[in-house]
Amino acid sequence: MESQKKSPRSLTLLSGVFFLCVHLHLGYGGDCPADGRTWVPSKDRCYHFVHGKEDEIKSYTFERAKSLCQGFELLTIQSAEENDFVIEYSPQVWKGNVNVWLGMYYDTNSEGMRWLNEKPVTYSNWEYSPSPSDLLPMDTCVALHSNSGKWENVSCTDEVENGVVCEVAQKAEQAKQKPSALLSALVILSVVSVIGISAVIWFFHQKHSVGSAVITAFEYHPPFRVLDTDQSCLLEAEETDSVP
Repeated sequence: MESQKKSPRSLTLLSGVFFLCVHLHLGYGGDCPADGRTWVPSKDRCYHFVHGKEDEIKSYTFERAKSLCQGFELLTIQSAEENDFVIEYSPQVWKGNVNVWLGMYYDTNSEGMRWLNEKPVTYSNWEYSPSPSDLLPMDTCVALHSNSGKWENVSCTDEVENGVVCEVAQKAEQAKQKPSALLSALVILSVVSVIGISAVIWFFHQKHSVGSAVITAFEYHPPFRVLDTDQSCLLEAEETDSVP
């Protein structure tokens, strides 16, 4: 009975290992900051869409936007996919069109736009010419329109926008590339094989245990020998004659 109890426990443990491996190799989500704010993971980045109070009009200067993201980056878009993510997620936070500050500025050294993290601008989605004549280069910042995903040059000092998104990279141990589908399949197959082999061993163990119990139940045990009547009488007579 003890072996019968241990076997299901072993299968349960193996099943738990199986689901743990599936979770580790196919799991999603990342390691975003745990600072009480809502961070949304996407690829190897995390984004915080500043919501603000419902009963107040949202209006942020460029300096205010940077201060809200202190310790993190103001939104920095490096690809069309990232641009699409921002405009697709925005309606879940804000109603209507929102102009979101981008963490971009005019670099006098390169005489062009540059991200605040000093990375060059390799992707852009301008609504029109990125250098309007009515803005001085040193006063040129950029806002993203949430309804179209297009970028527009705006004044860094005179304009206020109603959208701020902070951004940060996920932690290195969580942001590493996910295992390939082949590797995940091999891991799952290995665990399933172990569970299958264990189940077969358990089955034959149970079958052997039941068979042994049946054989034991039907094992032949000869009865105690009982002397027949004639032999009993002869023995009594011999005992009587021997008495003086």
